[in-house]
Amino acid sequence: MSERRLLIMLPGPTNVPDRVTRAMVKPMIGHRGPEFHELHKRIIENLKYVFQTRNDVYVLTSSGTGGVMCAVGNLVAPGDKVIVPTYGVFSERMRDKVKRRGGKVIEIPVEWGRAPTAAQIEDALRKEKDVKVVAIVYNETSTGVTVRELPEISKVVKEYGALLIADAISILGGDDLPVDKWNVDVCITGSQKCLACPPGLAIVSVSEEAWEAVERNPCRPYYFDLMEIRRFYEEKVETPFTPAVPLFFALDEALQIIREEGLEKRFKRHATCAAAFYRAFEALGLSIYPKEEKNFSNTVLAVNLPEGVEDGALRGTMKERYGILIAGGMGKLKGYIFRIGCMGIISESETLTTISALENTLKDLNYPVKLGAGLEAAKEVFRS
Repeated sequence: MSERRLLIMLPGPTNVPDRVTRAMVKPMIGHRGPEFHELHKRIIENLKYVFQTRNDVYVLTSSGTGGVMCAVGNLVAPGDKVIVPTYGVFSERMRDKVKRRGGKVIEIPVEWGRAPTAAQIEDALRKEKDVKVVAIVYNETSTGVTVRELPEISKVVKEYGALLIADAISILGGDDLPVDKWNVDVCITGSQKCLACPPGLAIVSVSEEAWEAVERNPCRPYYFDLMEIRRFYEEKVETPFTPAVPLFFALDEALQIIREEGLEKRFKRHATCAAAFYRAFEALGLSIYPKEEKNFSNTVLAVNLPEGVEDGALRGTMKERYGILIAGGMGKLKGYIFRIGCMGIISESETLTTISALENTLKDLNYPVKLGAGLEAAKEVFRS
């Protein structure tokens, strides 16, 4: 009996196009031979397109967290001052990674549901001397907040001579993040989010200024040593350690799909689907968790659970009765919000299917909802 195929509307992993899935079953190749060199080079060139950068870009066989560890481990030496705004689970994890590394964290606590501002970063930089790095989560997956002031934050960071790390794991490829234009020194994403690829790969871009810091760092990590990663790519077009070759096949195909669509169309598609979701939530009387509309994410939608609706019942009914996976809250938001991933191959079809299932689920759980109200509101967005 074949397993039931669910519509995955999580904030990662996402639905994977059949083309990408089929790519993983290609015959195995050696990762030290010419076939891999050709594959690897093509992937890097297409990643530069997605990152909108001329900087170096590398693929790591790891989760997105490994990519963040790579950035922190290569830029931060014990005792280095690092500013970390915390406003959700993943920004708190960023803080903890820097602490584990031995860095001196200057934490900027921000109310969950809000985004850090350039003014807050500048105030911290003014008070603290010799800050080496500002590390920020561009899209906080746990709260559905996007830091829309990232370009202004970058300008402030550069004025004070610091480096900028941006965790863009749940947004890059689904919303605009021109790495070079915004002067992001190290940008990180993961394969399983907006790139619509299976989990298991992290990607990092590295600026020239970041390389200077990496080269001066006497205690770089062994597995994630960017100096070795760069050397292997420049000398051999290879990786220092065994890569997940089937996932490289998948990433290659996913990137070709992005190229075929074009970034501008891809960003517009994500934004339109997100707008349709938000309009539907409003029509259903649901409130959005992020406090300011300007910081609503286009890739991770965080919604307050309505009164009388239990988290497990909502998500369980969505899955078992309607075949759709959505996520609950994380950390202190567990049991208070639900989250929907709006990323990857998201389209009008997936959006309307999910909204219809949500309406029916709320009705099933005896929440007062007018069936069809959310669907009609979403359809208005697509019609316009």
